[in-house]
Amino acid sequence: MKIYVPLDSAAKALGADAVAEAIRDAAQAGGKDVQIVRNGSRGMIWLEPLVEIEHDDGVRLAYGPVSVADVPALLDGSAETLGPVEEIPFFARQTRLTFARCGVIDPLDIADYEAHGGLSGLRRAIAMTPADIVQEVTDSGLRGRGGAGFPTGIKWKTVHDTPAGQKYIICNADEGDSGTFADRMIMEGDPFTLIEGMAIAGLAVGATRGYVYLRSEYPVAIEVMNAAVEAARAAGMLGDDVLGSGRAFDMEIRVGAGAYVCGEETSLLNSLEGKRGVVRAKPPLPAIEGFLGRPTVVNNVISLATVPVIFERGAAHYADFGLGRSKGTTPVQIAGNVKYGGLFETAFGMPLRELIDDVAGGTASGRPVKAVQVGGPLGAYMPRSTFDTPFAYEEFDGQGGLIGHAGVVVFDDSVDMLKMARFAMEFCAVESCGKCTPCRIGAVRGVETIDRIAEGDADAPELLGDLCETMTDGSLCALGGLTPYPVMSALRHFPDDFARSREAAE
Repeated sequence: MKIYVPLDSAAKALGADAVAEAIRDAAQAGGKDVQIVRNGSRGMIWLEPLVEIEHDDGVRLAYGPVSVADVPALLDGSAETLGPVEEIPFFARQTRLTFARCGVIDPLDIADYEAHGGLSGLRRAIAMTPADIVQEVTDSGLRGRGGAGFPTGIKWKTVHDTPAGQKYIICNADEGDSGTFADRMIMEGDPFTLIEGMAIAGLAVGATRGYVYLRSEYPVAIEVMNAAVEAARAAGMLGDDVLGSGRAFDMEIRVGAGAYVCGEETSLLNSLEGKRGVVRAKPPLPAIEGFLGRPTVVNNVISLATVPVIFERGAAHYADFGLGRSKGTTPVQIAGNVKYGGLFETAFGMPLRELIDDVAGGTASGRPVKAVQVGGPLGAYMPRSTFDTPFAYEEFDGQGGLIGHAGVVVFDDSVDMLKMARFAMEFCAVESCGKCTPCRIGAVRGVETIDRIAEGDADAPELLGDLCETMTDGSLCALGGLTPYPVMSALRHFPDDFARSREAAE
């Protein structure tokens, strides 16, 4: 009897470890032969801990949320099942490419990984020239999933074309946006796909060393990734002779202290070098002078974890999904006041309305949805009037929003948008690295100006607009440059919340 119990951080926070221990104890006491596999999460957080029992025909039936009290019924077969995992509506309507193995395999079993398509992409890449590898990524249309949406192929080509004795692949795993957890899920549930993607990137650009910069707040991901790197090295997936190719690539995990600004690539590089995590002025670009002054590919976890899919199935197959210049799929992370929160991988193009009202099931409170923030704490607040916008880069940009890391946080009609605008400015003030004046001083003045609006100052809204324009145009990085997105979108789309504050003050 094979039973899957997630080791994912969300599942563990909801009692998965206790459930796994109870299953083990009950099986021993009852003389049952039970194999417990600690898999990743399927992404349906409201059902965690989601336990799966594999039957002789290979079908895995789901049970959840499971508590310790439910364990006896699980083992004697009397527990009520949700049916096969793949038939749960939230899961069934997804297009799983990057996350196809997440929750399916044992995260640290390379044989299981390979049995589900792993390593086929790396083997194909080994047979290609570096230039052809870069071209395949370019043809796929893959764009950075960390926030900016920059074409991955262009970044790789720049590093490929820049001569140097040493080049690097850096994975940005400093996932700090509110409502985001895709990076963590893939590292905990399918770490070898990230390692494989980094190895392919190394072969493409001539880099022999790689680093994963992982935030300290992810202890499970740190543990799993370290174990996965050791297993990959032992299996010949990493080292001086990658899968017998005669080409070298090795990597290691580095842990950051948790500064939000270190999600910005140049701050990350400074931190990785042992320096203070502050933004670097550009140029030079990291692709020309990055880690230790050498040409460096800096990509997000999901970007690199998607590369093996592209090489396994072909660039044309991947590019066939999506909308316009937004190719492939995106792991939408649904959080906040929602009925069904979790990870939903879908092709770019699904309308925001369908994601919120249908997939997520509306609010958990049962009250109307008032606003949705997409793209983390720097993302714009989208009112219901914009919900027909397709989930894609250019389409969101046309509405004054951004996709960012595809985190979606939902608010019902009880939210005060003036307070949310103030929070955005306060967040920037707290997290600013202090390198540039528009961000360092502007955010502090922004909080003060919003407080003046709340106190009834009629001149403060215009001043806030001028301040936000200065921050957008003058900040060195996206922290100061994008903070005006949530602030001004709140002021523009929800003026009544700001007017009520002034009226109350008067």
